[in-house]
Amino acid sequence: MSAANTSDWHMSHRTVRALLALVIVFVPLAASAEPKRLAEAVDSIGITVGDIDRAADFYSRVLGFEKVSETEVAGESYEHLYGVFGMRLRVARMRLGREHVELMQFLAPRGRSAPPDSRSNDHWFQHVAIIVSDMDRAYALLRAHKVEHASSGPQVLPAWNPNAGGIAAFYFRDPDGNTLEILSFPPDKGEKRWQAKDRLFLGIDHTAIIVADTERSLRFYRDTLGLAVAGGAENHGTEQEHLNNVFGARLRITALRATRGGPGVELLEYLAPRTGRPMPPDTLASDEWHWQINMDTADPGAGASAVRRERYTEVSNGVTRVEPGTLGFTAGFMVRDPDGHATLLVAR
Repeated sequence: MSAANTSDWHMSHRTVRALLALVIVFVPLAASAEPKRLAEAVDSIGITVGDIDRAADFYSRVLGFEKVSETEVAGESYEHLYGVFGMRLRVARMRLGREHVELMQFLAPRGRSAPPDSRSNDHWFQHVAIIVSDMDRAYALLRAHKVEHASSGPQVLPAWNPNAGGIAAFYFRDPDGNTLEILSFPPDKGEKRWQAKDRLFLGIDHTAIIVADTERSLRFYRDTLGLAVAGGAENHGTEQEHLNNVFGARLRITALRATRGGPGVELLEYLAPRTGRPMPPDTLASDEWHWQINMDTADPGAGASAVRRERYTEVSNGVTRVEPGTLGFTAGFMVRDPDGHATLLVAR
């Protein structure tokens, strides 16, 4: 080979190596641009109740839900899934519009009742926001059924708050003391379907949970589970105080959504007052303050691995397979977020 050819060969070789280096650098960056989303959809919200017949009657007769199924389960696989030994569980699946809640009564063992002095800034607080077409009519109906107030009355959030101005909301309690919210959107806010007038109770927009630190919670819901941030706001003022029934309330609100739909998840961080009590560390799924967010995933094993890697609290004893056709899924894994709220990742 001539000197010129040798020089050309070395230049060509250096060029190839440079191109390979570019491939090595850029391919991983392109591949990691879209994070893997473990939670693909929010299927339903699970609510532990003390009397499922009473609860199902209230949700259907007063709030317009339809019971679509009811089942009873027991056995070792369900004990490992829910982390409750010797359990026997009744589950009633209730539909409102496109969304579902699942009422859960642990026939055995019976869990503890929620603290009677629970407040909206306690960290076990969770609610679902039921959208209504007419706030005045909905409030009158709830008054006629003698529901317990959690707010002093319906509140219309002020216009100075561009993200929430004009929204009307009211907190109340179901027969088991669980907090629920009715909410109506002005024409310029919310999904188009929330402007329907064909019925009073339209569906569920989101479930809201109290968190101590929004950034810490985002590492769980956004970075680990893959929910997407859909918006945020900071709410305060007399209307917010009377809605939450917490004097001096100032909240940071962060809304998240799953890619394939379902109710949103709202993180509520009380910037003031920071007097909310933490979730009891020994909380079980049978305790009547336990709620869970049921999320669909293609790979519960990946979810379990991610949870262990990030050292979140596992409820289930690993990914648990259950009998098909009982609870609507074939395998699941339950985990608690940094504040103790439960998520059940399930594969259909």
